[in-house]
Amino acid sequence: MSEPWLSLIGLGEDGLNGLPPASRDALDAAEIVFGGPRHLELAGVGDRGRPWPVPFSVDPVMTLRGHRVAVLASGDPFWHGAGGSLSRHLAPDEWRAFPAPSCFSLAAARLGWKLEDTICLGLHAAPFERLTPVLHEGARILCTLRDGDAVAELAQWLTAKGYGASRLMICEALGGPRECLHSVTARDGDLVNVASPALAAIEAKGAPGLSRASGLADDLFQSDGQITKRPVRALTISALAPCPGQHLWDLGAGSGSISVEFCLAAPGATATALETRADRAENIRANARNFGLDHRIAIVEGRAPEALADLPDPDTVFVGGGATEDMLTSLWERMPKGTRLVMNAVTLETEALLIRWSEAYGGHLLRAELAEAAPLGSMRGWNRARPVLQWTVTR
Repeated sequence: MSEPWLSLIGLGEDGLNGLPPASRDALDAAEIVFGGPRHLELAGVGDRGRPWPVPFSVDPVMTLRGHRVAVLASGDPFWHGAGGSLSRHLAPDEWRAFPAPSCFSLAAARLGWKLEDTICLGLHAAPFERLTPVLHEGARILCTLRDGDAVAELAQWLTAKGYGASRLMICEALGGPRECLHSVTARDGDLVNVASPALAAIEAKGAPGLSRASGLADDLFQSDGQITKRPVRALTISALAPCPGQHLWDLGAGSGSISVEFCLAAPGATATALETRADRAENIRANARNFGLDHRIAIVEGRAPEALADLPDPDTVFVGGGATEDMLTSLWERMPKGTRLVMNAVTLETEALLIRWSEAYGGHLLRAELAEAAPLGSMRGWNRARPVLQWTVTR
């Protein structure tokens, strides 16, 4: 193996004093050093220093391939750091990493929290809504924040979401001479003049959080009424059988409720929600954002099959209704082998289509007839929904 040209060096708040000899040697050998302004100052690299561009990009580093370059990162470069972004563009023999304890490790050590039982999130460049899928009564969460002012914003957000009773441990400048920790209640705390870099440790209290079962309440979603209702959605998510890392096509997405629950059900699952109407696409965007999934759900305004050509290949596909012979034929030809398809039908014409295709290609047919109790005069009766025929098949 050739000598790596790039060194990824973890740096703590104690600066050069905390660097082991190997990290110090790599830093001293570098012709050019990239990092945030704070890191460059802590390392004292002088004219060799290059601040990261805003918005962040690894391109300035990659253009220096062949020179001796160092990148400074907080703690472990591969724990919510620049390491993962850079390594995607590098061969294994081009770089070497010198990790230091991450701020998550330092915080857990100070608080006595078992790190394997703690949720760790990087919110320094992400919205607080990323907390939504993981917040629940008793949850322990460590999250990096943009700056000291973001601590008060986080406390306000938690209070608005029903978690005002949560305990916040504010960790300032961990691992350095300015280190300070103090504890407050989210709705009552004095959170001004917090020093950066800041990390918040949350002991959540006040609400049970999102159910982990499929079929969330309809009123959790922003919708104009075009939504797969809760009982049918539960059956549909079960049929889609989401697995970690899988990608869903949600065709005719409406409110995006299927995309949201698919992504909530499996770590790393993603979705492309296809919707023809601009107003409904806005509802999908709002729901993706409110559930903290806007980085995992892509919204495409268009119609199948025309809009399918440029989409990333799916692992699973959901069609909520309104399919035609031509559309289904084009979809079948576009889907890779092994793709799982789930289609729901409520009209006689779409039912007939699914029955014909199931005869030709197999799969599983399920007919669901649901009814809910509703007032009937002075008593109650059954309010029947339209029957739903569901076809599940693997291409």
